[in-house]
Amino acid sequence: MDGDQHLAEDLVQEALARTHRAWSRLHEVGNAEAYARRVMYHQQVSMWRRRRTAEVLSGDLPEPVDRHGHDDTDSITRRMTVEQALRSLSPRQRAVVVLRYFEDHTESEAADLLGVSVSTVKTQTARALEHPRKLVPELRQFRTMEGTGR
Repeated sequence: MDGDQHLAEDLVQEALARTHRAWSRLHEVGNAEAYARRVMYHQQVSMWRRRRTAEVLSGDLPEPVDRHGHDDTDSITRRMTVEQALRSLSPRQRAVVVLRYFEDHTESEAADLLGVSVSTVKTQTARALEHPRKLVPELRQFRTMEGTGR
């Protein structure tokens, strides 16, 4: 971990959390340690691949820009509608959305964690994302990265 104790602790914590989530599968075949080691390896490789850019703080806060001449009520209303749509998803759809877009797992990682096939993850993701797009038409411009495995 390049001598960074905090990053190493984060790596171990993430590996243990993922191992815990997969425990019911791993305990039966007795390979929990191997799974945890594999998770740590993949996490470390992912960290190396991420671009490291230095953060530059200017010291001045930018003024909020109102691009459409509207007040914030439109964006607040849209955000509340999306939140309500996400809450109306099934537990599996919500889990897929969280794993894919909040925890940044690949489709195959999400499938492993949920104990389902990759095609199930793809189907649940598509269904989960279509629901908010129906409620908020402006979201139709945002598409998933189909065919990329991400």
